[in-house]
Amino acid sequence: MNAALLKLLRRLVQKGTLTVIFSSGKKVVLGDGTGKPAAMHITDAEAEKAILYDPGLKFGEMYMDGRVVIEEGDIFDVLSIIKSNGVEKAATFLNSIVALGHVFRQQLKSRLPVNRNRYNVAHHYDLDGKLFNLFLDEDWQYSCAYFHPPGISLDEAQRAKKRHIAAKLLLEPGQRVLEVGSGWGGLAMYLAEATGVEVTGITLSEEQLKVSRERAARRGLSDRVRFELQDYRTLQGRQFDRIVSVGMFEHVGIGNYGNFFRKMKELLKSDGVMLLHSIGQVYKPWATNPWIEKYIFPGGYIPALSEVLPPVESTRLLVKDIEILPLHYAWTLRAWRERFVARREEAVKLYDERFFRMWEFYLAASETAFLYDKHFIFQLQLSPSLGAVPVSRDYIEAKERELLEFEKTRSRLELVAV
Repeated sequence: MNAALLKLLRRLVQKGTLTVIFSSGKKVVLGDGTGKPAAMHITDAEAEKAILYDPGLKFGEMYMDGRVVIEEGDIFDVLSIIKSNGVEKAATFLNSIVALGHVFRQQLKSRLPVNRNRYNVAHHYDLDGKLFNLFLDEDWQYSCAYFHPPGISLDEAQRAKKRHIAAKLLLEPGQRVLEVGSGWGGLAMYLAEATGVEVTGITLSEEQLKVSRERAARRGLSDRVRFELQDYRTLQGRQFDRIVSVGMFEHVGIGNYGNFFRKMKELLKSDGVMLLHSIGQVYKPWATNPWIEKYIFPGGYIPALSEVLPPVESTRLLVKDIEILPLHYAWTLRAWRERFVARREEAVKLYDERFFRMWEFYLAASETAFLYDKHFIFQLQLSPSLGAVPVSRDYIEAKERELLEFEKTRSRLELVAV
């Protein structure tokens, strides 16, 4: 048994009930006996040393490799106990030095003039589409849903998200819209169908591009919704009435925020409106969790608003509205995780057991980040013009009601057609 790791875990887990079975066979119950119990088995001494040395990276790796085995509960339960106690309690002099090394490397990479955007995007989004079909909603929305009103289904919440964003964009028929990071095309098609706009969606994922074009063609939207394999930084010679970006800003990198907002201003008409939907943090994080950065989102970074607003201000873009959605992503991730785990056999057939555990860990760790690390979603509405957006927020709810009526009408027509 690793005595130093036991000491760390005793200091960390003060509340809850976590049983740890060490490689020696010794069983230790940690915490105050409250809450849902969970138990994990660390199978070998080298795994114990690795977790002690670099818990931010190695705990996830050991779970992926089957060297941390959950004996009671699941990986979400274990992570919840750890996160609810405050992971800062696990800091030692040595693993703090290792963590600073991760910060330094990520900060350096974010400022290097090497364009790895396409590689970073392909690492995650060019995976087999069948994987995403295991857990996403019917429209393949791979970003935070909007559970308004509370208790609605994932499909309903994703429609509510699209409705909420469309309302904030103040769309009018015939306007030209740019979507930066267009995913599998669901939002672009919704905007075109619901409001009569023309949408250009840009992506760096060849798989998403292929699927988006196929979906638009099937829905008869190819003349109004176009998708391009395009880096926003090299988009030239066009301006748009509206710009929307959902779940893409996390991939821009802290060293590129100034360039990002200058480019958005260049692409936006003088009376245009932009809506940016992104994950944020309460405090400056300085770096992404090293396991997430290595295995899930290379080059990703989740900022504090204090890191986002200064580069916005430097462009003279006006902040028209900021909305914080604190727990909606936790609920979204829970729905994804439950769906994914329920279809474990299909996921394993697509890849293997290690890949399944990697994605289970990713979804569970992300959910706990919103529950315990105070992550949130922010929606930032920007415009170069003082008068581009109404002076009160009543218009958002009014627009949402109009869009909801459109959705109901379309559903009735689809039923009649069937």
